[in-house]
This record gives sequence, C-alpha cells and structure tokens, in this order.
Amino acid sequence: MTNFSEMLSKAKAMQEKMKDVQEQIKKIQVEGASGGNLVKVTLSGDYEIKSIKITDATKNESQEIINDLIIAAYNNAKENLKKKSAEELSKVTGGLNLPLDFKLPF
Repeated sequence: MTNFSEMLSKAKAMQEKMKDVQEQIKKIQVEGASGGNLVKVTLSGDYEIKSIKITDATKNESQEIINDLIIAAYNNAKENLKKKSAEELSKVTGGLNLPLDFKLPF
C-alpha cells in the first residue's frame, strides 16, 4: 500500500505544480512579427492580443495586405507562445509531453 500512497502523493504534488505553471504561463507575453517586422503582435499566455504595431511603411499598403500581415504576425506569436509554454511545462513534468490543460482524475 505504501507504493500506491506514495504515487498518489506525487501525483497530487504534480497537479499543484501544473496549476502553478498554468498561472505562470498566463503571465507570459510573446511577440510575433511578419513582413520583416512591418507588423508585430504581442500575445499574452492566454492568447489575448495585447498590442498590434504597424509601421508607417505598412500603412501605405492595401487593406488586404495589412490584414494578411496581421494574421501572419498573430500566427507567429501563437507559435512562439506554444514553444514558450512547452518549455515552462517541461520544467515541471521533467520532459513528459503532457498537455497544458492536463487534469488528474482526482
């Protein structure tokens, strides 16, 4: 029985660490860029857009191109956030590939 109790205790400790990491990740901010830094998007850890910066040179472009640049910068920021989140999660899980929203069944 000791092994099971010990495993349960470790699982609960990991669950607490996961909650802490999830809160830390929400505070992360990453930047994505497109068009050679013509457009930059800053994203928070919970995928909320914090800012969009468009250079003056970009403002001369058509609306369609500006939209595409914003979308590309957001997607770049999203990928950067996924990588940063995975790094933070890896610190807690010891390299296990658990999803960020992983919940233990207790």
